[in-house]
Amino acid sequence: MALGKYSRIDNRRSSSSYWPTVTVVVFVALCLVGVWMMTSSSMAPVQNVDEPAQEKKSEVREQVVESNESSTQQFEDNTGDLSEDATKGDSLVQNEKSGNIQENDEKSNEETKSVDGSNIETQNDESKTDDGASKTEENSESGETKTDAGEGNSEENSNENEKKTDTDKNEIKSEENSDNMKDGEKVDGQIQEKVDQNDEKEPEKSSDDKKEDDQSKNQTTESKNEKEEPEKSSDDKKEDDQSKNQSLNEVFPSGAQLELSKDTATQNGSWSTQATESKNEKEAQLSSANQSGYNWNLCNTTAGFDYIPCLDNIQAIKSLRSTKHYEHRERHCPEEPPTCLVPLPEGYRRSIKWPTSREKIWYYNVPHTKLAVVKGHQNWVKVEGEYLTFPGGGTQFKHGALHYIDFINETVPDIAWGKRSRVVLDVGCGVASFGGFLFDRDVLTMSFAPKDEHEAQVQFALERGIPGISAVMGTKRLPYPGKVFDIVHCARCRVPWHIEGGKLLLELNRLLRPGGFFVWSATPIYQKIGEDVAIWNAMSELTKAICWELVSVSKDTVNGVGIAIYKKPTTNECYEKRSKQEPPMCPETDDPNAAWNVPLQACMHKVPIESLERGSQWPEQWPARLEKPPYWLLSSQVGVYGKSAPEDFTADYEHWKRVVSKSYLNGLGIDWSSVRNVMDMRSVYGGFAAALKDINVWVLNVVSVDSADTLPIIYERGLFGIYHDWCESFNTYPRTYDLLHADHLFSKVKKRCNLVAVVAEVDRILRPEGKLIVRDNVETINELESLVKSMQWEVRMTYSKDKEGLLCVQKSMWRPDQLEDIKYALA
Repeated sequence: MALGKYSRIDNRRSSSSYWPTVTVVVFVALCLVGVWMMTSSSMAPVQNVDEPAQEKKSEVREQVVESNESSTQQFEDNTGDLSEDATKGDSLVQNEKSGNIQENDEKSNEETKSVDGSNIETQNDESKTDDGASKTEENSESGETKTDAGEGNSEENSNENEKKTDTDKNEIKSEENSDNMKDGEKVDGQIQEKVDQNDEKEPEKSSDDKKEDDQSKNQTTESKNEKEEPEKSSDDKKEDDQSKNQSLNEVFPSGAQLELSKDTATQNGSWSTQATESKNEKEAQLSSANQSGYNWNLCNTTAGFDYIPCLDNIQAIKSLRSTKHYEHRERHCPEEPPTCLVPLPEGYRRSIKWPTSREKIWYYNVPHTKLAVVKGHQNWVKVEGEYLTFPGGGTQFKHGALHYIDFINETVPDIAWGKRSRVVLDVGCGVASFGGFLFDRDVLTMSFAPKDEHEAQVQFALERGIPGISAVMGTKRLPYPGKVFDIVHCARCRVPWHIEGGKLLLELNRLLRPGGFFVWSATPIYQKIGEDVAIWNAMSELTKAICWELVSVSKDTVNGVGIAIYKKPTTNECYEKRSKQEPPMCPETDDPNAAWNVPLQACMHKVPIESLERGSQWPEQWPARLEKPPYWLLSSQVGVYGKSAPEDFTADYEHWKRVVSKSYLNGLGIDWSSVRNVMDMRSVYGGFAAALKDINVWVLNVVSVDSADTLPIIYERGLFGIYHDWCESFNTYPRTYDLLHADHLFSKVKKRCNLVAVVAEVDRILRPEGKLIVRDNVETINELESLVKSMQWEVRMTYSKDKEGLLCVQKSMWRPDQLEDIKYALA
């Protein structure tokens, strides 16, 4: 009984203590499950509930921070460089989201720590039933607190996920905008520097956040790897941006700011976008197609690497009936211009920079020694090791060109080098030391000599960085308008001025400005040999007949030469008083400005006397004449661009000053210290050349024969130029220009010429590593880009907007292997 009673009592006690314990345990378990579920819902996205909550929370937070940084830091300090729409659409929104996300991150950090602590406490106290009630109350309160926090966190995480989605989208946009910004809207590299700095800071900040979250070692290792990759990408971007140096702030006539092309866009971070990958692949395929679409050959000619198509037409020269007027030195262009590339001399290297180049050049760039042998004693050129050197002399100034130049000015002070006299024509220039040293007196000299037995005279000049063309005074007018040169110079040029009615001297008379000087230093002036005396007498008679005044005859005792200086009249009075009308006056119908393939005539043009007629007044002194519209440009005249002529002139100058200062000098990655010889292939008023006045370059302005004849305006402002038809080759040796500039030339030329032949001519006259800048319509830009890529030129920059484009490319050293025989150029 007792035992039975005892048994009943034990059983009753066991049952009564068991159920409360079970209830407490179940309640605690439910609380724990609730707490876990709440903390789990506040820590991880719904779609990834099977992963640990803490790990997912860290990943979400890390991605949000990185996304926020990459989206905002690139723009937040640079809104002034962006358009208003871009600022509103990206930068401001990103900054607002940045603030919200950072606040949510701080809250989630605190909650994460409290949740972790409560979980640890609960796990440690599960087995302690004595403290179960207190722990239950604590956990119950904690559960209620965490439930509230969990609901808040759930909402916050929902917002974070939405913001992360928006941020990801904005991050993609920011990558695109960043690409555009890096290439197009950076000014003086400021934006690029900030982007690079932010790229370096992003991984460090992300790493600190991961340390605060106390992630595992594996996660830390992964974060380090992630940190290293963006830094390497940033360095790569720096190297690419520094090597290309392609910041641009371009100006079109409309005044719109240009961006850089997206062809050179760099990627943001370690991974490129699918859009960029696809775009790059399409461009690569296009480039491959272009290269395979046109195969270039190497020109095989007798002239070899000195080939000038219109001067080396051996077939045409052999068929000439006579050569006594130097017809064989004149232009004889083939019916079909060559479409092959001229070879490079073996050992060719980049030209020496000016002004050192005036004293010496690389021998292998112009590997000719005949002139050094023939003229060595006259200090024209000498061979010294791997250099050709130029002592600064010539036949008439063996002891220095500068002394000779100053002696001329001392003899006739009215010459006033660099003030009254700015543009000079040097006939039979030799190696052009006279023109080379006139730069020191702020004078431009157009030098020319024939491609004859005096080997490579003009080629020496151009390699030295001195202007020059290959030409001869033969049967046709020189390609310049009338009344444009301030001075014409001839130092023992051996031109028979007096023969055939003085036809050649009358060509100089056409070119010389009224009141201009003819400076002649030759043996007939100071030697008493029979032939020289006869020439002097004939010249004296001829110059008197054409009313030139003999201003001075003197002898330079240092150089041992005599100099005669003549002045062209400024009125027609002398012409009218001549007893004999020999040479005759040209008919009124004869245009003195017509110069393209026009035969020479032994006649003179009257001097303009109307006050508003060109040539009736001397231009403003240099440099005032550069900027001031010529007095003979009238408001009643319509300019090239549709405004009145003076307004057109001024607008053109202002336009090119903006383009050159804001774009060309800083935005195209051109090292202007390596640029000396420049050609503006389609000049209008000479505005491009005028804008480069303070740069140590000279610009040959080419006015196309099918364009408005504005070349007289160019000369009036103290610049120089030439007429040319780009369907034919230019009268210069290969590899003679550092930079070619073509403003809407190719779109016009391709309507009547073979564009491939024109591009081959561009390649011929441009030095390896030289630059070509083209402004034209988009269709033409695309064609040109394809052609230059097929020659393996480097496209430095290309841009298009509103059907207008800009292209800057650099010529390479590449030459094709396959030869193409040019039959008319083979002896």
